[in-house]
Amino acid sequence: MSGRGYRTFRGGVHPPTHKELSSSKAVTQAPVPAEVVIPLNQHIGAPNVPLVSPGDRVDVGQKIGETEAFVSAPVHSSVAGTVRAVEDVRNFTGAIVRAVVITADAEQPAFAAARMKPVGELTADEIRRLAREGGLVGMGGAAFPTHVKLTPPRDKPVDTVLLNACECEPFLTCDHRLMLERPAHIVEGLKLLVRAVGAERGIIGIEANKMDAVDGLRAAVSSEPGLDVAVLDVKYPEGSEKQLISVVTGRKVPPGMLPGEVGCLVQNVGTSVALYEMASIGKPLYERVVTVTGPGLRSPGNFLAKIGTRISMLIEAAGGWAGEPARLIMGGPMTGWAQEEPVASVVKGTSGVLVLTPELVDARDEHACVRCGKCVEACPMFLMPNYIAEAAIREDWAKAEMYGALDCFECGCCSYTCPAYIPHVSYARKAKAQLAALKKR
Repeated sequence: MSGRGYRTFRGGVHPPTHKELSSSKAVTQAPVPAEVVIPLNQHIGAPNVPLVSPGDRVDVGQKIGETEAFVSAPVHSSVAGTVRAVEDVRNFTGAIVRAVVITADAEQPAFAAARMKPVGELTADEIRRLAREGGLVGMGGAAFPTHVKLTPPRDKPVDTVLLNACECEPFLTCDHRLMLERPAHIVEGLKLLVRAVGAERGIIGIEANKMDAVDGLRAAVSSEPGLDVAVLDVKYPEGSEKQLISVVTGRKVPPGMLPGEVGCLVQNVGTSVALYEMASIGKPLYERVVTVTGPGLRSPGNFLAKIGTRISMLIEAAGGWAGEPARLIMGGPMTGWAQEEPVASVVKGTSGVLVLTPELVDARDEHACVRCGKCVEACPMFLMPNYIAEAAIREDWAKAEMYGALDCFECGCCSYTCPAYIPHVSYARKAKAQLAALKKR
């Protein structure tokens, strides 16, 4: 579904989507784990401190970690049970983080909906407060606290809210299923986002390979003034913030700047649903839809999983291993994190668990850059990934910054196109980490 007059951006790639493995699978409830491991830090920003201790009883939706810092998001228990430990664990990136380990009760009560003020009567301040209390973050992967995005500086007003419904990452279909199954809730969440920042309009950006979802969303916004649906070309990474803003509004976010510089706010459709749930029934973000897919699984699908569920349990829910698993990825193939073992737990930003078989894994060794320029052509940020990689190899961090390492959002287009199999994203991540460490000194 490319090249039919739909709007798109310069750069990017067209990897095989493989979405047919799970796109027709309705969301089902994943089994409740006997134990959940809930990291206290699932967001960009200040770390949370635990509010519970070993031996404490907790309820579904109870807050178990928080901080007073503005740029942060509390975490909540996803089960009713007993705190077994508060300890350090290794998360899906390999980092050591503090986590609350909870032994779940054999019988799990349903979430008790709270009596809330009518959604249509909520003020902007109330919406922001609910977003914070609910622990809402960007659910497309970045996990930036939602209430912070909903608090733009006075001198940078937001006039346009964009809802990212592109789901351009191959294999992933969790957002697609939300759009098919809950379009009205997505739109209600969008209305709350628009009201929270005082925007003039809200636009849902969606790729043209999801026309079934387009129909449902268009019907849902048909009677809503100021809301619209924009159909976009099928290209990766169409759903990244700066590309989506450029395609839908024609505005260009300057390097090093945020969407608010051009009057825009971008949120994921999952976050929109989570905001509606928090505003309407007081349900915090303690579970999310996760696509569990790949040819290495017997029965790929989309599951509503409790935060803290180990991915081994989701693999079982998807029928278990099929054939010879060659690579296990938390997330999608372009931006996800490879896992040695299925022990990491689902967090707020977990969109998928992917199991690849050998024929889909190219494990050839990296060799010298051939100066073809394909990575430069593919980069949607107009960077020079080859030069960033070279600077990182030489540990010349100043030069890596000069070539724009800090503007890289790790989409993986460079690595995907490289005939020399250079892991450009790994080098960019290393450069960004070193530059951040240097700035702290």
